[in-house]
Amino acid sequence: CTVIFTRMATKDLHKPISILFCNLAFSDLFTSFSGFWISMLFITNPDITIFGSKDMLAPYALYTMSILSTIYNLVSIGIERYLAVAESMRTRFRVARNHSIAIVLINWVLAFFLGCLPLMGWNCLRTEKNLSILYSPFCVDYLIFIAIPNVVVAFIIPLFTYLRIIIILRKRKLRMKACGQATGSYKSAEIQVARTSIFIWLLALISYAPFFAGVIFDATNHQCHVDLYPGVYIFRNCTAMLITMNCLGNPIIYTLKAKTLGAKLNPLKCLSASVSEPA
Repeated sequence: CTVIFTRMATKDLHKPISILFCNLAFSDLFTSFSGFWISMLFITNPDITIFGSKDMLAPYALYTMSILSTIYNLVSIGIERYLAVAESMRTRFRVARNHSIAIVLINWVLAFFLGCLPLMGWNCLRTEKNLSILYSPFCVDYLIFIAIPNVVVAFIIPLFTYLRIIIILRKRKLRMKACGQATGSYKSAEIQVARTSIFIWLLALISYAPFFAGVIFDATNHQCHVDLYPGVYIFRNCTAMLITMNCLGNPIIYTLKAKTLGAKLNPLKCLSASVSEPA
């Protein structure tokens, strides 16, 4: 909420990256809210979170939708940052405000559709076959369908975009050095991007890898609920806590650090234009 109010109070809300930051904050807010909803259900009636119930479909669907929206927003921010840096190297495409709004809408539509599939009938309420142990009444095949492609998206695309940003900055630094210009600002920006990308990977790895491991366990496990109690459910609760910690870490990494990085990159565009050769 602090990030949302701060962004709405600033004058640069019309910028594409600010729209994505606000949307990321909304996604994190929904994740925290749905996690709190599930926690209250666990406190009031622990059995339904272990053995499954129709009452768990809505909170789990909201939880899934908000997590997917967060992942898509993180990927969108990485792509936008890459295009923002590449734009000063004479790329023909530039992210505008309308593009960011369209991306936000697409992210939410896709997350809403995938997250609400259990509410549309893809659940195991009426059958014990293929039932998830950790997230009953979800089906194991639904969790695999959601987890595997989105884990690939969450890790591969940010890896490509941030590595490309570092490579672009390094090439510019070498070009400026060859022209006899100072490269201190480029070196500082390159270090900032490298640190930010490391934080992104560590936060995503710590937050989502245990959840993905739980889905794999769900797919290979053949024991009943009672035999797994309480250890596996403690692990499930820990994965939920880590995802919530991701919601707390996102504003720090993407708002504070990206703002500092943007301040360092802006004056470099003029320098890059002065040393670039015509296409």
